[in-house]
Amino acid sequence: MSTTSVTWWGHSTVSLADSGVTLLTDPLLTGRLAHLRRMAGPVPTLADPPDAVLLSHLHADHFHVASVRAVPGEPLLIMPRGARSFAVKNLGRSVAERCVELAPGEDTTISGVRVRAVPAKHDGARGPWSRDRALAIGFVIEGASRTWFAGDTGLFDEMSDLGPLDLALIPVGGWGPTLKSHGHLDPEDGAEALRRVKSSWAVPVHYGTLWPIGFGRVRRYMFSEPGNQFAEHAARTSPDTRVRVLAHGESLTLEPPA
Repeated sequence: MSTTSVTWWGHSTVSLADSGVTLLTDPLLTGRLAHLRRMAGPVPTLADPPDAVLLSHLHADHFHVASVRAVPGEPLLIMPRGARSFAVKNLGRSVAERCVELAPGEDTTISGVRVRAVPAKHDGARGPWSRDRALAIGFVIEGASRTWFAGDTGLFDEMSDLGPLDLALIPVGGWGPTLKSHGHLDPEDGAEALRRVKSSWAVPVHYGTLWPIGFGRVRRYMFSEPGNQFAEHAARTSPDTRVRVLAHGESLTLEPPA
């Protein structure tokens, strides 16, 4: 029987293997991004090409052009509706036929594994300096398991419609002092998101990887503690969910039900 395995590479970069299909989320394969430096875990190196790359939105730490270019092979690039022009402009016209744009409620299928776009509460613009913008989305992957990759998001009412799930990959941190006011989840809100989606397993992501250069001792609790804080909150609000706090490069395998 098919199993589902997930490997966390840091930030929002996850390899998800389900039913013989390998997906890579929001690849960030670099040691530095603008003023942010990788402070934990090695820079990921991918030996095998994924079948598809899931890109949740245009922010540079999620749609990192050099990292997408460095992904081996020629995987599908599944992205929010409106992002294809940005991809072609920055990755070259040759990627156009590999781009699959989805809006919430739309889906595509890869060798029997369904990838469905779902809402996210987050700004979809590339940045204040850019005219490029597209929707911000999350994904529900349906194969042997039902997995939610949230991308970047704040809480939203429709979260309750996503469950029940087998695995939830939930962002729980960031580096800015105004984290929650800019469409992000902190550990407590991440646990509330988990309560809403009703998942059997959860893995916290989007924390403990990047930190501003020169700020190594500033708000370190926001860097190193969100994963365990999320697990503590989740133990109270979703006691039936098993939370696994992964180290960089560590994997979790979900066995099929007996």
